[in-house]
Amino acid sequence: MSDRTAPGCRLRLDWVYGYRGHQCRNNLFYTAGKELVYFVAGVGVVYNTREHSQRFYLGHNDDIISLALHPERSLVATGQVGKDPYVCVWDSFTVQTVSLLRDGHTHGIACLAFSADGQRLSSVGLDAKNTVCIWEWKKGKILATASGHSDRIFDICWDPFQQNRLVSCGVKHIKFWSLCGNALSPKRGIFGKTGDLQTILCVASAKDDITYSGALNGDIYVWKGLNLMRTVQSAHGAGIFSMYSCEEGFATGGRDGCIRLWDVDFKPITKIDLREAEQGYKGLSIRSVCWRADRILAGTQDSEIFEVMVRERDKPLLIMQGHSEGELWALDAHPKKPLAVTGSDDRSVRLWSLADHALIARCNMEEAVRSVAFSLDGSQLALGMKDGSFTVLRVRDMTEVVHIKDRKEVIHEMKFSPDGTYLAVGSNDGLVDIYAVAQRYKKVGECSKSSSFITHLDWSVDGKILQSNDGAGERLFYRMPMGKPIINKEEVKGQRWASWSSVLGSEVSGIWPKYSDSTAINAVDASLAAAVLVTGDDLGLVKLYRFPCLRKGAKFRKYIGHSAHVTNVRWSSDQQYVLTTGGADHALFQWRFLPEEVMNGGVDVNTQETHGDSNSEESDSDVSDVPELDSDIEQETQINYERQVYKEDLHQLRQQSREKKQQVGSLKRQRAPDQGLRLQFVHGYRGYDCRNNLFYTQSGEVVYHVAAVAVVYNRQLHSQRFYLGHDDDILSLSVHPLKDYAATGQVGRDPAVHVWDVQTLKCLSLLRGHHQRGVCALDFSADGKTLVSVGVDEGHSMVVWDWKRGEKLATARGHKEKIFVVRTNPMVMDRLVTVGIKHIRFWQHAGGGLTFRRGAFRSVGRPETMMSVCYGRSEALVFSGAATGDVYIWKEPVLLKTVKAHDGPVFAMFSLDKGFVTGGKDGVVELWDDMFERCLKTYAIKRTSLSPGSKGLLLEDNPSIRAISLGHGHILVGTKNGEVLEIDKTGPMTLLVQGHMEGEVWGLAAHPLLPVCVTVSDDKTLRLWETSANHRMVAVRKLKRGGRCCSFSPDGKALAVGLSDGGVLVVNADTLEDLLSFHHRRDAVSDIRFSPDPGKYLAVASHDSFVDIYNVLSTKRVGICKGASSYITHIDWDARGKLLQVNTGAKEQLFFEAPRGRRQSIQNSELERTEWSSWTCVLGSSCEGIWPTHSDITDVNAASLTRDRTLLATGDDFGFLKVFSYPVRGQYARFKRYVGHSSQVTNARWAQDDSALLTVGGADTALMIWARERGGWTNRELDPPPAVDSEESEDDVEEDGGYDSDVAREKTVDYVSKMYAVSIREMRGSKPHQQQKELSAEERPPVSRAAPQPEKLQKNNVSKKKRLVEDLVLDHVFGFRGFDCRNNLHYLNDGSDIVYHTAATAIVHSLSNGTQSFYLEHTDDILCLTVNQHPKYKNVIATGQIGTNPSIHVWDAMSKQTLSILRSPHTKGVGYVNFSATGKLLLSVGVEPEHTITVWRWQEGSRLCSKAGHPDRIFMVEFRPDSDSQFVSVGIKHVKFWTLAGGALMYRKGVVGTVEDGRMQTMLSVAFGANNLTFTGAINGDVYVWRDHFLLRVVAKAHTGPVFAMYTTLRDGLIVTGGKERPTKEGGAVKLWDQEMKRCRAFQLETGQQVECVRSVCRGKGKILVGTKDGEILEVGEKNAASNLLLDSHARGGIWGLAAHPVKELCITASDDATIRLWDLSDKKLLNKVCVSHAARCVSYSSDGEMLGVGMKNGEFLLLLSNSLKMWAKKRDRCASLQDLRFSPDRRLLAVGSVENTVDVYDMSGGPSLNRLVYCSDVPAFILQLDFSADSCYIQVSTGAYKRLVFEVPSGKLLSDQNTIDRITWATWTSILGDEVLGIWPRNADKADVICACVSHAGLNVVSGDDFGLVKLFDFPCMEKFAKHKRYLGHSPHVTQIRFSHNDEYVISTGGDDCSVFVWKCL
Repeated sequence: MSDRTAPGCRLRLDWVYGYRGHQCRNNLFYTAGKELVYFVAGVGVVYNTREHSQRFYLGHNDDIISLALHPERSLVATGQVGKDPYVCVWDSFTVQTVSLLRDGHTHGIACLAFSADGQRLSSVGLDAKNTVCIWEWKKGKILATASGHSDRIFDICWDPFQQNRLVSCGVKHIKFWSLCGNALSPKRGIFGKTGDLQTILCVASAKDDITYSGALNGDIYVWKGLNLMRTVQSAHGAGIFSMYSCEEGFATGGRDGCIRLWDVDFKPITKIDLREAEQGYKGLSIRSVCWRADRILAGTQDSEIFEVMVRERDKPLLIMQGHSEGELWALDAHPKKPLAVTGSDDRSVRLWSLADHALIARCNMEEAVRSVAFSLDGSQLALGMKDGSFTVLRVRDMTEVVHIKDRKEVIHEMKFSPDGTYLAVGSNDGLVDIYAVAQRYKKVGECSKSSSFITHLDWSVDGKILQSNDGAGERLFYRMPMGKPIINKEEVKGQRWASWSSVLGSEVSGIWPKYSDSTAINAVDASLAAAVLVTGDDLGLVKLYRFPCLRKGAKFRKYIGHSAHVTNVRWSSDQQYVLTTGGADHALFQWRFLPEEVMNGGVDVNTQETHGDSNSEESDSDVSDVPELDSDIEQETQINYERQVYKEDLHQLRQQSREKKQQVGSLKRQRAPDQGLRLQFVHGYRGYDCRNNLFYTQSGEVVYHVAAVAVVYNRQLHSQRFYLGHDDDILSLSVHPLKDYAATGQVGRDPAVHVWDVQTLKCLSLLRGHHQRGVCALDFSADGKTLVSVGVDEGHSMVVWDWKRGEKLATARGHKEKIFVVRTNPMVMDRLVTVGIKHIRFWQHAGGGLTFRRGAFRSVGRPETMMSVCYGRSEALVFSGAATGDVYIWKEPVLLKTVKAHDGPVFAMFSLDKGFVTGGKDGVVELWDDMFERCLKTYAIKRTSLSPGSKGLLLEDNPSIRAISLGHGHILVGTKNGEVLEIDKTGPMTLLVQGHMEGEVWGLAAHPLLPVCVTVSDDKTLRLWETSANHRMVAVRKLKRGGRCCSFSPDGKALAVGLSDGGVLVVNADTLEDLLSFHHRRDAVSDIRFSPDPGKYLAVASHDSFVDIYNVLSTKRVGICKGASSYITHIDWDARGKLLQVNTGAKEQLFFEAPRGRRQSIQNSELERTEWSSWTCVLGSSCEGIWPTHSDITDVNAASLTRDRTLLATGDDFGFLKVFSYPVRGQYARFKRYVGHSSQVTNARWAQDDSALLTVGGADTALMIWARERGGWTNRELDPPPAVDSEESEDDVEEDGGYDSDVAREKTVDYVSKMYAVSIREMRGSKPHQQQKELSAEERPPVSRAAPQPEKLQKNNVSKKKRLVEDLVLDHVFGFRGFDCRNNLHYLNDGSDIVYHTAATAIVHSLSNGTQSFYLEHTDDILCLTVNQHPKYKNVIATGQIGTNPSIHVWDAMSKQTLSILRSPHTKGVGYVNFSATGKLLLSVGVEPEHTITVWRWQEGSRLCSKAGHPDRIFMVEFRPDSDSQFVSVGIKHVKFWTLAGGALMYRKGVVGTVEDGRMQTMLSVAFGANNLTFTGAINGDVYVWRDHFLLRVVAKAHTGPVFAMYTTLRDGLIVTGGKERPTKEGGAVKLWDQEMKRCRAFQLETGQQVECVRSVCRGKGKILVGTKDGEILEVGEKNAASNLLLDSHARGGIWGLAAHPVKELCITASDDATIRLWDLSDKKLLNKVCVSHAARCVSYSSDGEMLGVGMKNGEFLLLLSNSLKMWAKKRDRCASLQDLRFSPDRRLLAVGSVENTVDVYDMSGGPSLNRLVYCSDVPAFILQLDFSADSCYIQVSTGAYKRLVFEVPSGKLLSDQNTIDRITWATWTSILGDEVLGIWPRNADKADVICACVSHAGLNVVSGDDFGLVKLFDFPCMEKFAKHKRYLGHSPHVTQIRFSHNDEYVISTGGDDCSVFVWKCL
């Protein structure tokens, strides 16, 4: 029997004994149908306790470890382990998959939870980050994902009352999550003092923000919000593993074996101890509880399930049990009764009843059990133990008969002999012992030949021979009972065996795969009666084979369910059941055996399908003697779509090439030509490996594809239009049901599918990111909403797309063999069918996945390769065309019948209303009725039936048909030979277009006189084409071999062809008949040329590096050119026919004299003068510039020069056609580039009159004809731009259009160095909280004799009650970020409010009453802000920040409520944001090097798409105000016009063309006009006006400096521009323009500066809002042009100086912008500003407020009178920055501290001359802060070495006595050092420092500012480390100074980076 087919019988899973309790929790529930749902191994089990029946869900392929029940309680979600684990959501009634959730996790899915409304599902992964995902599970899509925790998470649940809140818990943590947009943000629970920080095992949410959680120590922790509120002590005696909440309350289960019930308020109701139950035992541990009305379920660690009725809670019922921990190996079936026995490492032996599905006995042993065997009559049971002993028990009462230990190692196999006299025992010692049963198991023999452990034993029927298998893969035989080895195999040959469990031997060689030595098959068992073998292996598969199965690689049926390895398999005694055990899953599976009789009962198939069998994957195919594949199909399956270099890789190359080009310098690179090309016609149709790729459109045009071009062909005009969006071979095409859109899929590393409009040829959607290598099949659904694509990757992945949104709806692995066709069901939108090599599958959508059923061939037809498929008109009928020529008719998924239709494969099938059309390899088209009962009509495709109107010739009769389509009364047919024909229903056929067949096309030549060209290809044809308007093939000739080159003679009469075997043919150019032939070379001929007039010689270049020269008339070889070191690539004659130029593959340029072939060396100067009759060479100085920077990868294959010697066209290996101006001198010349060919352009030739360029494309078989377009098109305003403009050569490094310091600075802003808070000052030494303190003697006694001294004695506090500041709230901010942001200032509410930002704060400023309100959710600097203009989203703001994965916040301006948080992929910061026209989409751009552009659906928080924008900084991206899909980006030297196509971004670069003064410059701003106009503001002050992506005109000098801002007013279309300008009479930095930017009106800003620089403009009703670089906000009235200052703030530079007035509500700030400014704190306005000539670093008031000191960065200080701010004195004794200066309280002294480590003390009493009294110089580092004592005698100095010093003044003596220091009372305290403020230093201060501090005048609080940008409020004194505090956000990193106002009403803080002054109100 060499039958390799799979057996006809099947298995069906009947029962699973067990429940997974170990390492899992919360995995046992009641469904709505009162059934139990749980899992074991890889199977979901639904157990009906009333009927005692089970149903199984088999959708997983590895262990299930988590389970959640939908709130409606009929759907179940299960998660598995594995490399790519997935979640299945399935229906517990039908056990069918509802949704598959893939690609969210790795390693495994540890917990699952449905939200209260059941719409969303959360999952937690087992990866290192314990990732948390939130799914919209019905769609299978991820809404949000976040890192869960650094350690394991055990449970997660949703808050039932707040739909966006979740709680998760695990090892030593609990986290409370909020979901907003796509951001899932955690806050950690605070254990506080209420309970110990410990591992939390389970959690449940209740109302009012209460959360209950079960802890490891048995307590229940109760949380309110984030805080631990109380604990329920010892709710359980040990860890609480499970908590279940229901209407009645809560149930908990723990490791102590108790269940406790609690009411809704968590008051105890009752306790049930399962250890006390009659089935209970010590150590019982509960892993899962469920409480439903009056029943409770408990699942235990040891795989039992208990059910408790609440009324009879003392009588728990044990309703399911299985083996517990350790592996399960031992299994045997009772020889007489339907019983089975198992033994496991849990030391128990269990006896199961197969009929009742129940455990009937269990016995615990002393040792782990590894093997069991029943005696012959079933009365005794032998058990093999892990310690090498074995025991025999009486089955009746499970009592011991004997216990024998002869071996040390585990006993793995034992068998009684067939007559029951002996027991053979095999151990891991490698020995088999034979015992005599009757003699109380006396040892009678020993078999010792094995070299390894024994795995299997079998007795022969007569009991005389024993066969053994061992771990070394040996099969040995022994004579019984002595155990003598049998050497002679002949004795064994005919033996019949009593049992067969051997995995070795010829009888079972078929179970091993063809080419493997072994995959571990653990066990087999043969049913001799049914001739079937069952096997269990390490992959968890159970397989059925025929027995015996002799040939390797036999076919099988396979069943999944066990997760890890299947350890043992057995047939039951009556052959009704197969039993299998799983090692790690501890489960015993019982399978029903369905023999063939049952199977062929006919329709019964369907009933089984619903059981496990739907997943019994058959092996590769059912039948092994599948006929050989049809040659065409065979050939096609071997096509490889991989590329050496994919187009996607060009991007990396481009990056390298930029660098190379920059070295050459932009001016040296030659300009691109002003002429261009336009694709006019393509000869070709891809039929050889594609199908169903030819359709009629709505308007009756024909759409098909070849190479990288999709062609829309007009039959009436015989003309073509092209979709050129692809950059590599198109492999598939489908047309929308309305026939107005087409979808095409291409080759690529990440291949794209484009959906495009057939009329406009615009791309509507670009789908990518899911396939590899290519997309080979596409189909639109009948409603046109979805599109299915199939890839050519390993698993032939399938994706269902919502193509308009560009989202993937579902994915699946299609099949391991190639899929040819996918078709969607016309009636039911979520069904589809795929066909391919030896398979047909019927698919059904399930959430994010697809589930399938295999076609059941039954005995009706043989499983064949299917080439085509169609749905019938009735619901479930499917018709597929097979490789044999039969049509198979299916009623899903069963085969009904087959009909013979064609000879050879049925490649094409098309369904009509009342029937079908089929086409086959036999070249016949057949019309059929609707059930394939009659063939109504046939059309044979023959030359004789071609109509005279045909545009070409048929290459042969009956070509193989690959595509059929019907419409407009015609049948459209595409053939494998690359022809497209139209058949009239009455019979005549017209050939429409044609091209070469499969094979590379290299040979191309243009006729010297006529519009004719010739091509020759590896398809062994030579073809003559008309290139004029007729565009057709006029002659064809088949050759014996493929040809590689061809050439016309100068008179055009003869044609020479070079063949791939080295031969040469010369034929008549009209008839293509032979004239003569030569054959001197073995390798292919690569180029062939006639000498110029009269064509006397023929030069033939070949791949064996010679050029032969023949005399054409005498046919003699007259010369050989030798000397090339590599194959020859190109040859050209000079005009006189005397010289040959030769190029070789080694890039040599050689010259030979003709006709003898002597080598010449020619100087460059000579060369310049040589006239060449043609130029097709690619080397030499005149074409140096054609080589790209990455020319090592791409070879330029061909070049061709026009007759007028002006244009050189080249074709390269990337499929690019480029045009250069000739001669092409210098490196890397600029060019125009055209895409159309796919992989390589092999040849290019200009037609005879230079009006057209002809190109051929190698493997894409296409011949393309390009029309030459002279000069730029003239009148831009009217002419439509050309249909396909070339891409100009990449990123030119052109002149910028000037330099501007502002732009230059912004170009290089480094947002990263600021991001990580680092110390702003270079400090050294150890931080205060890390310094060791010695206790001085005085400090030891706690009671001090001296009177206690208050810390401060502040005069102005005597009258007031000392008040403690409890809290701060932000009251006002002076600041606006203008220096590097733009368009970040907008009107709200019709101009009554404005919104803008500074630091990390967004500010809504009311113009009516001057108050401010703040949005403070950002964690770092905000960089951009925009307002949603759509009325539906009124006052919706989006802001983006700096950060490593920065977020964008969308919020409501009035309520400050966060609407959505978008965690973005921009790795350094978000540089610009903008809403779309409908307000639903949000655009963001990053500041990272790729400058990624991302489009969001902000309400859902989903990212639509993302793409690298440009290598240089992008300043702005703005949607067109009327569009949701078009937007424009501007930046450093670029303008890009983007289209959002579905889920992808496509762009066109702005084309400058020939507009006067136009050149690509750095563009800074953008605005829009009607009719697709776009305005961009340039760095040189011009505004460029674009229509589509072409430059129309330039508005010269709109501003004198850069145009930083533009604003388009939506209501009237007027445009506001803002720029950098010196104020003059006519000019102004703000201008208002008409809609076309032709007229304007300028406005002066009256800020009093030399140069005004506007960064932001916005227009409201009659007003223009302007933001300047220096941080001012102004409002300009349009009528009166008056400007009104709304907000003033410091310009760029840190604000280091700050002082509060001692008696008034004023403060003064000093900044690096060289100004000091006086602010009124109560009126919130700027009172005065003084420009001091240098950066000011510190300020201070005298104690009476009369005098003001200012210290400068250059070491100078000024003294001003504080009322008038007039200068009183100035002095400069230092040349480095001053850090702090202070007046003594008695006004006599002034102390000044500097970076030079000194403190100078001046005498003020002597007037402005300021006499220096002393300087204190023993200072270890630079000065930070100074403070005087209240009596003006001491000064404290804090320094950069973290040391605080105290000096006596005016003597300047350093005080060292701590005691004295402690007694000093200070007038002010601003020091960050000292024991009194030790507590202000945070734990994380190693990275960043506290910069400033200030103690309140009341002396009760201290506030600090630090490098993190935090303002903190502490109590004072603050002695203990890491003191408690409140923290306030708002500043960006580095708060430089902080002060209390004079009466502690306000705290003022200033920022370093953010140039802002924050005023906080004290509460």
